[in-house]
Amino acid sequence: MNRILIFLMISLMATTCHRINNKPNPEDPEEVELDGTYTPVSIHRSVDAVQPSTGLVLWSDNARSRNAKYGETITLEYAYCLPCKVVKGKKNDKIQYDWSSFDSWLNSVASRNHQAVVRFRYEYPGSRDVDGQPGTTAVPDYIKALEDYNETYYDNPEDGPTWYADWSNAELQWFTKQFYTDFNEVYKKDQRIAFVEVGFGHWSEYHIYATPLKPGQNFPTAEYQAEFLTHLNTALEIPWLISIDAAEKSPIVDNSSLMALTFGMFDDSFMHKSHEKGYNEECWNALGKGTRWQTGACGGEISYYTDNDQRNFLNPEGMYGVTWEKAASKYHITFMIANDAPGSKYGTADRFKEAGMVCGYNFKLTGLYVNGSGTAVKVTNTGIAPIYRDAYVAVGGVRGETSLKGLLPGKERLVFVKKITDGTDVTIVSDYILPTQTIQFDADL
Repeated sequence: MNRILIFLMISLMATTCHRINNKPNPEDPEEVELDGTYTPVSIHRSVDAVQPSTGLVLWSDNARSRNAKYGETITLEYAYCLPCKVVKGKKNDKIQYDWSSFDSWLNSVASRNHQAVVRFRYEYPGSRDVDGQPGTTAVPDYIKALEDYNETYYDNPEDGPTWYADWSNAELQWFTKQFYTDFNEVYKKDQRIAFVEVGFGHWSEYHIYATPLKPGQNFPTAEYQAEFLTHLNTALEIPWLISIDAAEKSPIVDNSSLMALTFGMFDDSFMHKSHEKGYNEECWNALGKGTRWQTGACGGEISYYTDNDQRNFLNPEGMYGVTWEKAASKYHITFMIANDAPGSKYGTADRFKEAGMVCGYNFKLTGLYVNGSGTAVKVTNTGIAPIYRDAYVAVGGVRGETSLKGLLPGKERLVFVKKITDGTDVTIVSDYILPTQTIQFDADL
């Protein structure tokens, strides 16, 4: 009798565990399996466009002028943004902002059905964008007016005349951290912004070539960089990236806490002649350790080392022995600025679209099932990188219980939706793309 009771109890526990295992497990959704109550549903879809928040990127002025021909081949636009243009002062210990010019740019980008890649910068050698004078920093005026703030100048022979922010100044250090905190509060859920690139030095790219590097004067100290990056990791909810050059000019690589931060990486000279087995690849490996792409987006800009690099990188036969497809896959690229490619021999609209579709995530439904209470969907990522913000399978507008964020290439995730489908109302939705954008998926079930 006792043996029978024990057998029944074990059977009941096994059945209970089986039912529990059929529910989504947020800790490991790839491990969930279906029971026999589900029946398959037919669905047929195909991806035929560059997916939101991925692909090749144009600077906004070029994207605007070429929109008729290239507008549907891209989903992202890029521009440098200047803190001095949005900061109007400081009152009662609070920074005073006017975001109207920034919002005007974002609205222009969104009007073309694109999102923005944003980079705030202080130094731009030779640029007259701030006040018409070459190399003026974009440090806010209220800081420049402080008695203990003193910028330095260097007639940089490689990049051009440059004024440098005074990193000995306590207010600049405080402001730089607070600026991103305030920026996040305003724009953390803004669908017009896809990524933020951050850094120091020329173009915020961790460059300061030809100018003598003086930490604590014309460049932040290692201590401040660590403080800033640690702050950014909690203050900025928008996916953010830093230059691969930070592998050499920052304390990150030798600091396990900094290496654990969830930043992505951008490479401002991607695919140049000596990129592979040279400095660039070494920086990718040092800063990324081969896995950073799994949690932080990877992007950048095609090389300007020669006038022809941007115009030739889309050559199907490759450039310097490497094809775009191979390079993008190797580094798990989500986006790449290619501003000079359109109109070139290889930069046709069709090729631009084809190259953009190589980037980032690509979802495929590998199973669609229903039972009496809802829908189960198996989703695989056939792309080269995950999606870095939440996206959900939805049935008739009802979202699944598990996000597709972080689904790695080649992996499958089972999503449960509390609504039954006939296959016609399945979508993938996200709060972090434009209302006019669509995340597509492949399906042949």
